[in-house]
Amino acid sequence: MSMPKGDGISRRALLVGLGVAGGAGAMYAAMGALGLAPDRQEDDYAPPQRSDFALKGRAAAKVVILGGGVAGLATAYELGKAGYDCTVLEARDRVGGRSFTIRGGDRVSELNGETQEARFGDGVYFNAGPGRIAQWMVTLDYCRELGVPVEVFVNDNPNAYLYNHGMKAPVRARTARADTYGYVSELLAKATDRGALDRTVTRADREVLLDFLSEFGALNDEHVYYASDRRGYQKDPGIDAGTPLGPVPSLSEVLRYGLGRTVAFPFGYEQSMPMFQPVGGMDAIVRKLADAVGHDRIKTSTQVTKISNTPEGVDVVHSGGSITADYCVAALPPHVLARIPGNLDAQVLGALRTPTPLSAGKIAFEYRRRWWETDDRIYGGITETDLDISHIWYPSYGFHGARGLVVGYYNLNAEADSYAAMKHADRHRRAIENGVRIHGDKYRTEMLSSVSIAWRRQPHIEGAWVGWPSYGPEFKLLQEPAGRVYFAGDWLTHLIAWQAGALGSARKVVTDLHQRVLKEG
Repeated sequence: MSMPKGDGISRRALLVGLGVAGGAGAMYAAMGALGLAPDRQEDDYAPPQRSDFALKGRAAAKVVILGGGVAGLATAYELGKAGYDCTVLEARDRVGGRSFTIRGGDRVSELNGETQEARFGDGVYFNAGPGRIAQWMVTLDYCRELGVPVEVFVNDNPNAYLYNHGMKAPVRARTARADTYGYVSELLAKATDRGALDRTVTRADREVLLDFLSEFGALNDEHVYYASDRRGYQKDPGIDAGTPLGPVPSLSEVLRYGLGRTVAFPFGYEQSMPMFQPVGGMDAIVRKLADAVGHDRIKTSTQVTKISNTPEGVDVVHSGGSITADYCVAALPPHVLARIPGNLDAQVLGALRTPTPLSAGKIAFEYRRRWWETDDRIYGGITETDLDISHIWYPSYGFHGARGLVVGYYNLNAEADSYAAMKHADRHRRAIENGVRIHGDKYRTEMLSSVSIAWRRQPHIEGAWVGWPSYGPEFKLLQEPAGRVYFAGDWLTHLIAWQAGALGSARKVVTDLHQRVLKEG
């Protein structure tokens, strides 16, 4: 590469040359040394590189990471790109934290002493924790970078069911939506027609609104809702025209569908289709992260018992001994971290105790045949109910296979607590009784095996996620290090309960720690 002639090399030419030779990391480090680096936003994240230290003539630091969940592994992975000496300590006998995929032979132990063993067949798995990824989330970027193949997760399926207390029988989601949209459109059209909206709708807009409502709600020329094919069929059309469903229920009955929650769900920014899942199980992400970090750097079945800041670094005592490092990243649940002895100050400990651990539970039912596909024509998606099971998930993988796994409940808060208080056999029985109300006796008779999880009863985790009373001073305090101890996890983001939150928090900590190391030397 030719350089401009003259007494010296221009800063622009120097930076371009460094970028070609050493990559973005070297160029960014040089910009920092020259005072030209802009403040970086999260979307502009650039991982640390070995060239950052080579340029400054410094060495990377030693870091101990507490917790081998998504945040902890991602922190070690990103720091490893710059040559940091990272050690991950994980109290459980596996990595992944709440990113837990259960397969045949796996064991699930709970704080009440009960242990279940999964008896699933080959190729059947249960995502006991996170199960889906929105297309805008950084999680997909990590799947791409790590070589984790993804497939569509069917988050919304009009062929699934809606069933609430007081309903005569479950109805297809498409039918419930068609009836609800139809009646709401009819009511609004009548109000518009009779001049009730004259103060807010102009004469020109009135006709446009009526046209919209006629199409949206399937109204006739008199602006009355009628039974269109949107509701579905008793017998699907083919050679003949098909058999429509019975007459439309009354407005009163449709309102009691309570469809507001169900309609709003797929409109949510975090829940709208398309969504994705890793092929073969959600734990594919943590397994790839662990491979990249290096299994020799990860110590499982190692419980931290003390964390102490020192003038030169951090001392961590654990069940297998102790370790001293330059820095520590604590990627444990805050309520667990707050109980570990050490010398974190009272204000930090108070902040860690501020968020409240919340409950969630799931049960997996393996069936001998995929009756939801063959009998009910449901391929993925979720049945919504106000029963204490809350949701039934149908698998978005293994279509037309011999066996399959249905998530028989995914519930939260008080409902999850009520199931958590039971032994697995009682959870199984209660969930089956509720599921039979929707799918009939095959929900019971086709069963092969089941496994359940109550996240409040998971050792060293003790909660599905946490809730902050507000994103106030305690939240802000923990965004900063306590001496040489940094904090990371989805609970320090506005994406709590998502892997994207854990990954985003890890990136922030890595950036902050790396800049400190480069500055302090």
